[in-house]
Amino acid sequence: MTPQHNGATVPAIRVPDAPITLSTASVYPEKVPSAFEIAAMLGYDGVEVMVSTDASSQDLNVLRRLSDYHQVPIKSIHAPCLLLTQRVWGREPWGKLVRSKEVAEELGAEVVVVHPPFRWQREYAREFVEGLARMQDETDVLFAVENMFPLKARGAEAGMYLPDWNPVDQDYPYVTLDLSHTAVSGSDALEMAGELAGRLRHVHLADGVGITNKDEHLVPGRGNQPCGPMLEKLADDGYHGHICLEVNTRRAASRADRMEDLAEALAFARLHLAAADHTWEVTSGGEVTRRSVR
Repeated sequence: MTPQHNGATVPAIRVPDAPITLSTASVYPEKVPSAFEIAAMLGYDGVEVMVSTDASSQDLNVLRRLSDYHQVPIKSIHAPCLLLTQRVWGREPWGKLVRSKEVAEELGAEVVVVHPPFRWQREYAREFVEGLARMQDETDVLFAVENMFPLKARGAEAGMYLPDWNPVDQDYPYVTLDLSHTAVSGSDALEMAGELAGRLRHVHLADGVGITNKDEHLVPGRGNQPCGPMLEKLADDGYHGHICLEVNTRRAASRADRMEDLAEALAFARLHLAAADHTWEVTSGGEVTRRSVR
């Protein structure tokens, strides 16, 4: 019998208010407009714009028109932090973050995803933690620093990032957790999420098998990362950040194959977010409480 409380049906499961979005990087080699079209067709809750060498990813007016036309909100902006985007929006790293913040504010995006500085960006790295905190104080947009991974050569690790590739011990107010990156670094994704606690506000959902120096971004469920348990933990914790599918579909033989991969990724996320480890019950005194079912 379905539990009742004051005449209202109590849900058997609790699904968190966490939008599931599609990174524009997930449709590569197709362009940004295709990401909006596919997100709308498959029923994603929004889009993350990876600012790249694709001109449409850099143009505020184009992005606004795409969002309005497809009725797909832009939930996050991924700042141009990759090696391939070193000249996008200028070469000065702080300028890139300022521009990312401005675009996010204009488009109503809630998060800017940021990578830690490269090791050779010494001046930027020296001021990164404090400078990012100052920028955070000036906006409601959340700067969420992403976990990266070390490179390995002949069994030794070579750090590419400062102050570190791992954000757990850094004084960042908000963090993005990428499960393809945890595969490369050999990190325990669930442990990392637990240590981040309330600082975890954005998740790049992808999979990997942990090939040395290879960032795979597989469709969730096709690697060895705890993608399902991670989503179930977030659901049980009442997570209200974003779940962004950032997967690699460049080997898809056709658009139909790409859409099948992205539909599978979305279905995986929705299924596991709904699979929290509790039900709701009404006590004899009429109080609604949680009861573990595992």
